[in-house]
Amino acid sequence: MQLLIDGDRAAASTFLMAHGAGAAMDSAGMNALVGPLVSHGVRVVRFEFGYMAARREGVRRPPPRADTLAPEYRDAVAAVREAGPLGSLLIGGKSMGGRVASMVADELADLGYIHGLVCLGYPFHPPEKPDQLRTAHLRVLRTPTLICQGTRDPFGTRDEVPGYELSPAIEVLWLEDGDHDLRPRKAISGRSYAENLDETADAVAAFAARVR
Repeated sequence: MQLLIDGDRAAASTFLMAHGAGAAMDSAGMNALVGPLVSHGVRVVRFEFGYMAARREGVRRPPPRADTLAPEYRDAVAAVREAGPLGSLLIGGKSMGGRVASMVADELADLGYIHGLVCLGYPFHPPEKPDQLRTAHLRVLRTPTLICQGTRDPFGTRDEVPGYELSPAIEVLWLEDGDHDLRPRKAISGRSYAENLDETADAVAAFAARVR
């Protein structure tokens, strides 16, 4: 498994960050997230699920069901632990990557492998399908969790998410006017994309310090 590593090897915390359903680990969106995290002292490790890695060889496959990717996330955790050093280890990712991580978080935390879960733009439901919730396992999640969500994310807005039954282990950081990529409309909100990413990175670093 190929790992893409950014940040200080001696960092107190490492974040294993998986990609979303449609963009590779080194996509513009993923790269934009990495810089602020590293500048806040978090080492970032990225990997690709098999279907996405196959696209680099010209094999186009649609994203499989999220639950079928759980074994690959476990393998990525094993690879990161073997590569070391880690400090405390957070798992998670962008959209689908965070969702898959949330499916294995309690298991890995019980083994002592990870310290927390970070989801960047959690896909609470498909866009325009608010009744198709992806929250059943989040009701009983025990792992300390930080979800960073744009207030107008079509996968779960600030008006919708407070009505969901979520575990008390989950805290949600709302990024003002952010979409699914946490990007605001500066002309409307007065916020820049860089400001939302910096706020996200600051929250992740503070979360990492609390749970390690």
